Amino acid sequence: MSRDKQPRLQFTDAERGDPRLKEHIQPADKAADQADAARKKIPKQKKPVKQRTVDPATGKAKTRLQFEEVDKPAPISKLSHAVQTAPVHTAVGTVHRKISETEHDNVGVESAHRLEESAEGGARLAAHSCRSQKLRPYREAAKAERKLEQANVNVLYQKHIRQNPQLASNPVSRWQQKRAIRKQYAAAKRAGQSAGSTVKTAENVAKAAKKAAEETKKTAGFIWRHKKGFLIVIGLFLVVCIFLNGMSSCSMLAEGVMSGLGGSTHPSSDEAMLGAEAAYAGMENELQSYLDSYESTHDYDEYSYDLDEIGHDPYVLMALLNAYHRGGWTLEQVQGTLEMLFERQYTLTETVTVETRYDEDDEPYEYSICTVTLDNFDLSHLPIYLLDEEGMNIYAVYIATLGNRPDLFPASEYPNASQRQDYLDYDVPPEALEDEVFAAMLAEAEKYLGYPYVWGGSSPSTSFDCSGFVSWVINHSGWNYGRLGAQGLCNVCTPVSPANARPGDLVFFKYTYDAPNPDGVTHCGIYVGNGMMIHCGSPISYANLNTSYWQAHFYCYGRLPEP
Repeated sequence: MSRDKQPRLQFTDAERGDPRLKEHIQPADKAADQADAARKKIPKQKKPVKQRTVDPATGKAKTRLQFEEVDKPAPISKLSHAVQTAPVHTAVGTVHRKISETEHDNVGVESAHRLEESAEGGARLAAHSCRSQKLRPYREAAKAERKLEQANVNVLYQKHIRQNPQLASNPVSRWQQKRAIRKQYAAAKRAGQSAGSTVKTAENVAKAAKKAAEETKKTAGFIWRHKKGFLIVIGLFLVVCIFLNGMSSCSMLAEGVMSGLGGSTHPSSDEAMLGAEAAYAGMENELQSYLDSYESTHDYDEYSYDLDEIGHDPYVLMALLNAYHRGGWTLEQVQGTLEMLFERQYTLTETVTVETRYDEDDEPYEYSICTVTLDNFDLSHLPIYLLDEEGMNIYAVYIATLGNRPDLFPASEYPNASQRQDYLDYDVPPEALEDEVFAAMLAEAEKYLGYPYVWGGSSPSTSFDCSGFVSWVINHSGWNYGRLGAQGLCNVCTPVSPANARPGDLVFFKYTYDAPNPDGVTHCGIYVGNGMMIHCGSPISYANLNTSYWQAHFYCYGRLPEP
């Protein structure tokens, strides 16, 4: 037999009738049948074999070629496969580098890069799948051979114990005997013994196991006679191990704690951070004063206002500044950054419309209407546009830990600071909770009520954004979709009408912020019934869908497939 091919063990009728051996013989027979079936699935090829024959009449020798079926070798080794694909990978790497050099300057190029990477990944997956299908019979055969070997060793060991019950006295002895049987079995296999010689193999195995048991017995006797000395030695050894392990663990623990604290603590001084917060709040105060005195400083006949609230979370500002500048900074160094952030957060639009109207004497006159619009983009939305992947990770850690400075911006002085996590609560009707799937979703979602909004966040350790929150909830309630964006979540759902929406459906919105794809879904939540949803706003909270804001941005309801 070959080095890898396992034998089919032969057993007598008496052995097969022994109830204590029967339960171990049956798995060995089954494993042998499975190994035979797996071997038959390996592709065959014709191999030429020379056969020499002698004509008895003439005494002349003739040589003929005959073809025998043999197992076809496995296709293309990993090394040769890597060599064949190396030029392709080199070319692809060059393309990646060229695209990466410019992708951050152009959102369209970045999107193309993502699409190109996805396509390339699909091609690699297809190639790997094809190769995997070719190798599958060989892998299945190898797996079946391993199972047969385990079953054979086990049944030989059980047969040995059945014949020598006095040798199975303790766990150490049994372990050594089984180890000896395994070694003898492997040696017999390497020697090329066939299934017909397994009786001799079993005898050799029994002798080796018996010898191992006797050696174990002698060793155990020696230890028993000197048990006090051995106990003292073992005790001292354990004390030394515990001491050394404790020293190592304490060192690693201290190093991990210090590293974690250092990586999650704001690196800038309190003076710099408080100064930056005051400067940013000062710009907001100037904007508010400008709007408050707008009618006294302008001369129009009529004014119309559509103003978002002015304000920001100081912890978001500090996390963004520290992640953006990658370390400590002074107020002078971030002054330009503060102005840039302010311009990105607030957009003030003033539109004047002049109409021709008529007085009581039917005389025309000009009537001016000034429409003032203030859009607050929300400072927490900016990191995704300003930071790379590493910067986003740093930002998320600072947000989750508040830079290890929760006392820096007390809620009494900074009403928008992250400590204030007031949220709208809501009692979901008990009848809705009769649906076990929805009940599981709601139980998971309500764990995070009051958690702050963190753009890009997708776990409790970093908090969440809207799609990160919904992805987390459904992945911990029976589904397994991974981290999806709002559009991705919409894509896996089946649209349902508002009249047919039920608790547990997802609800999607558009145009809630200036997204790179303005026509895509930009926000999502989980519908809980009665016109209410639970979503990651600022913070995670319940919300009434019947307000003018959500009605203006509503896109659709979506139903997830059955988990």
